[in-house]
Amino acid sequence: MRRLPLLGSVLLCSACVVSAPLSLGDVPPPLADTEPAAMQGMLATHNQVRAAVGVPPLRWSGAMAAYAQQWAEHLAANNRCTMQHRSHAHANRLDVGENLYWGSPLRWSDGRIEVQRIAPAKVAQDWADERSDYDYARNTCRAGAQCGHYTQMVWRSTTEVGCAMTVCPDQGQLWVCNYNPPGNWVGEKPY
Repeated sequence: MRRLPLLGSVLLCSACVVSAPLSLGDVPPPLADTEPAAMQGMLATHNQVRAAVGVPPLRWSGAMAAYAQQWAEHLAANNRCTMQHRSHAHANRLDVGENLYWGSPLRWSDGRIEVQRIAPAKVAQDWADERSDYDYARNTCRAGAQCGHYTQMVWRSTTEVGCAMTVCPDQGQLWVCNYNPPGNWVGEKPY
């Protein structure tokens, strides 16, 4: 049976699979394989959510983090930070899953605009909260809801994650997590 990726997008774009052979060609050099201080809590939250459904913990991947950073910076520089999954049209694509998250800037009544402080654990927890919209028995999301971020987080065969964040010109934030190997295959349950 041919595996087809499940795609979707909303304000918090669903986890996405970008299909192409794994090739490091022009992919940025990997970062360290330890969670950096700026991402503190991201991996732990992922692994708490995974433990709750009995799947093994993820490892932090410097290669996935560098790949995520490259995409976040591309969107900030070339796409006005519009959330968009990396597609076949983009160079340097790998066969990985992808979660995106947008954090709006703080807008004060006096006109000031500032970067909102968002903890990495909150980003991961917001994705995990989609669990309430996921029906495991039917392997579907509740009508009108998204749960693809959650299912990518708990996908049994995924073994590593790497994440990044960039501040956008409007002081918003764009977060990207990449998952290897990818999940969210149509017709397959995550665990």
